[in-house]
Amino acid sequence: MQISVVTIDDHPVVRAGVRALIDDESDLRVVAEGRDGAEAVALYEEHEPDVMLMDVRMPNVDGVRAIRSIIASHPEARIVALTSYEGDADVYRAIQAGARAYLLKDTLGTSLVDAVRRVAAGERIIPPEIAARLADFMAREELTPRELEVLELAAKGLRNRDIAHAIGRTEETVKAHLKHIMKKLGVADRTQAVTLALRRGVIRIG
Repeated sequence: MQISVVTIDDHPVVRAGVRALIDDESDLRVVAEGRDGAEAVALYEEHEPDVMLMDVRMPNVDGVRAIRSIIASHPEARIVALTSYEGDADVYRAIQAGARAYLLKDTLGTSLVDAVRRVAAGERIIPPEIAARLADFMAREELTPRELEVLELAAKGLRNRDIAHAIGRTEETVKAHLKHIMKKLGVADRTQAVTLALRRGVIRIG
């Protein structure tokens, strides 16, 4: 029996590449493709594939929200999260949402085909280098929604006074938030906090 696969990615070139890899295998078959998380949810309901390949970062409804929605209705769903980024927060959110595997797109090829077969068989896959970063990320205390808001505003170049105005608090409150943020991230100043948060995918700007 063939393993049915649905692939979700907002880039047509990536979808075409994944389809070429999958369709080259006699035991695998792409049954549908989607461009965002909303389509992912609808396509899962329609096809109930053995494995779904889900891009994490997409416009409209992102991959993590889609994974969470699918798992809520289908706890047995087998989803592989794919991304071009190495943000620790993306790994954490995808796994927490219910993804069975997490792969970087630059590892695609035989590793993707192998992952599809293994996940279809019930395995969970997180490459060692990603697992190590995930363990480190989870060991740190998560930032609160307010701290994330302050950090995102700082990443956009706003001064403490401007951040205070934006969130409706005093400058002293903003300074306190930044102090807590730096402590949680293990850095010495706000520039390091912003740089680390962007690299790990904790915040996004643009």
